Amino acid sequence: MKLKLATMAVAAVMAAAPVMADLVFPALSYRTGPYAANGIPFADGYADYFTLLNERDGGIGGEMTKLMECETGYNTEKGVECYEATKGSNPLVYQPLSTGITYQLIPKMTADDIPMHTMGYGRTSAKNGEVFRNIFNYPANYWDGASGAVNHVLDVEGGDIKGKKITLIYHNSAYGKEPIRTLEELSKKHGFELKVIPVDHPGQEQKSQWLQIRREKPDYVFMWGWGVMNSVAIQEAANIKFPMDHFIGIWWSGSENDVIPAGAGANGYKSLTFHGVGSDYPVYADIQKYVVDAGKAAGAGDQLGTVLYNRGLYAAMLAAEAVKTAQGIHGTAAINAVQMRDGMAALEITAAKMAAAGLPEFGPEFKVSCQNHGGNGFVGVAQWDAAAGKWNSVSDYVQSDQDVIGALVAEDSAAYAAENNITPGCN
Repeated sequence: MKLKLATMAVAAVMAAAPVMADLVFPALSYRTGPYAANGIPFADGYADYFTLLNERDGGIGGEMTKLMECETGYNTEKGVECYEATKGSNPLVYQPLSTGITYQLIPKMTADDIPMHTMGYGRTSAKNGEVFRNIFNYPANYWDGASGAVNHVLDVEGGDIKGKKITLIYHNSAYGKEPIRTLEELSKKHGFELKVIPVDHPGQEQKSQWLQIRREKPDYVFMWGWGVMNSVAIQEAANIKFPMDHFIGIWWSGSENDVIPAGAGANGYKSLTFHGVGSDYPVYADIQKYVVDAGKAAGAGDQLGTVLYNRGLYAAMLAAEAVKTAQGIHGTAAINAVQMRDGMAALEITAAKMAAAGLPEFGPEFKVSCQNHGGNGFVGVAQWDAAAGKWNSVSDYVQSDQDVIGALVAEDSAAYAAENNITPGCN
C-alpha cells in the first residue's frame, strides 16, 4: 500500500510537469515530518534552479528538465519506496538527502546502474570511485568536515592544539557518528583530547549533555546535529555561557533555523560550509525574474539566499554541469543514466564555470575522476551575526587532511568491497 501511495504521488508530479521534458531529476524531498523546516528550503532551491534553466535557457543543451519530487518525510523506508516508484522513468541522478536512505540505496542503484549524488552526507568512503562506481559525494564529505573543523581550530590557535580539549556532541545515528573515527585519528596526530557525547533523536532534551560540558570545560565543541537538535544545543550553549566562537557545527548544523531561535545568544556561532552564503550572486536576479515573479517557484519564494536554499541550488547546478559534461562526452543532448555517470566522473568545476552559472566564487574549484568521486575536500567556515541576521564567510576554503582521510577511505572502501565481492577498478 505504501509503495502504491508513493507511486501515485510521483504520478501526480509527472502529470503536472512539462510533457516536453527529457532530462529527469528525481528529488527525494521532505516537506513534512520532523525535519521539514530544513527539507523545504533545500527542495525549493533544487527545484527552482531547474525551472530557471527551462524558462531562461530552454533546458540543458536543448533538452528540457523535469523534476520528479517524491515525499519521504526523512523516513528511510519511504525513501526506498520513492526510489522504486521513480527508477523506471529514465532518471539521471538521485539526491536522497538522507544518510539512512543513502545506505539503503547504494546496492540498489549500483545494480540498476543509476548514479547517486550525496553532497556533503552519506557514506564517506564512497569517495573511492573504484569501489562505489555509481556513488558520488563531491565536493566535500563528513570526514572532510571533521578535518575542516580541526583545521580551523589550528588556525585560531596558531597551529598548536596539543593538550586542548575538544568535545563532539552528535546526533545518535549513523550520520552523527560519521566524524568520530576521523577525529580520533586527528587527535592522535595533533595531541588534543577528544570527548564524544551523543544526543538521542530528536534532540529536544539536552540538559544533561550541556551540564557535562559545563563541568568538563572543553576548549571547543563540535556539533553533528540536524533539525531541532541544533537549535536546542545552541540555546543550551548560550545558557551555560559557552563561548560561541568556539562552538563549530557541521554544515547541516548551520542554517538560519538553527540560530534564530536563540536570538542574540547565538551570536558568533560558527558552521562549516562548502558553498557561499547569502544572495549576492547574479543568478538570484534571474531566479527572481524567471521563476519567482513568473509564479513558477517551488515554494513561496521566501527562502532565496538562505543556507539550505543555496545548498539545494548548488546541488542542482552541479547536476546541470554534469549533464553538460556528459552531453559533450557522448555527443548527444538526450543522455541516459549511464552517460550521466560518465559526466559526473569527469566533472570539473572551475571558477569560470561558476561565474558563467551566475555563482562567481560560490564554492571551491574541484575535479572528479573515476578514482576520486569526492572532489578535493576544501572546507570553509561561516559565522552567525545575530545583529545583522546573516551568515558571513570568515575563512578561505582550506583542504582537509588528505593523508588521514585518504587512509580511512581506503580502509573502509576495501572492507566494503570484500564484503560485497567487488573487484575495484575503472571500466
